[in-house]
Amino acid sequence: MSASIRLLQVHDKATITSVTAPGEMGRRLRDMGLVPGTEIEIVGRAPLKDPVALRLRGFTLTLRNNEADYIHVAKKDSN
Repeated sequence: MSASIRLLQVHDKATITSVTAPGEMGRRLRDMGLVPGTEIEIVGRAPLKDPVALRLRGFTLTLRNNEADYIHVAKKDSN
């Protein structure tokens, strides 16, 4: 099942399945390494749940929820 990054909780791990952002925003997200097949982990959220901090490819990246909504992921089992 594919869901937006916004729906993940801290410590959840997932794999990006698609980036649906249009135009310049989509290009910018892909340039930051947010491409299908990339594994991510949610490492933190601000007190009001926006922004969200992700760990991917050895670095931490923060995104606003309106940006995270365009990134769809498949959540990994927490076993």
